[in-house]
Amino acid sequence: MESQHYFSAQPAGPGTRRALSVVLAGERRDLVTSSGIFSPDGLDKGTAILLDAVPEPQGGLLLDIGCGWGPLTLTMALLARDARVVAVDVNERSLALTAENARRLGLDNVAAQAPDEVDDALEFDTIWSNPPIRIGKQELHALLLRWLPRLSPGGRAWLVVQKNLGADSLQRWLGEELPAGFGVRRADTSKSFRILEVHRGR
Repeated sequence: MESQHYFSAQPAGPGTRRALSVVLAGERRDLVTSSGIFSPDGLDKGTAILLDAVPEPQGGLLLDIGCGWGPLTLTMALLARDARVVAVDVNERSLALTAENARRLGLDNVAAQAPDEVDDALEFDTIWSNPPIRIGKQELHALLLRWLPRLSPGGRAWLVVQKNLGADSLQRWLGEELPAGFGVRRADTSKSFRILEVHRGR
């Protein structure tokens, strides 16, 4: 993986595009990927575990934090065709790939946007994320505090975090830092990963 800077707006080096065949929402999908993004060769282990663990997305407005080439975004859009799915990433190459892959699947309910392009007034009913732990604790905390408080009343966020990369300490921190009315729990453990659920009360 070219982690050098898949979390930069403009990855170093030209993008090397290639075909990607992957199972999403129970069917094989023919997509496209590129160098310079997170997990360009397919589903990484954490994302696969999250997709196996989460219930189907609920509500009319859904969010994927850190979309990469789009596996979480595309799955939500396939499962909830009447919902609007917002995919955010700082990596322009990731946003372009997610948008292109949505078009390839005939999905017209996906908006791939840089963080500052997302309407500040929006609240999301479901959030899925394999958050970029390796950007560093300070940046990760700022990222999560930017998006998780934007759950709608009754909304739920599902995060996958590797145990040895601080899943348990992140769970405690979220419980302390999220606004009143938010709850955090460990929903599942699979292999070396935790699934954390964030819930906003009604």
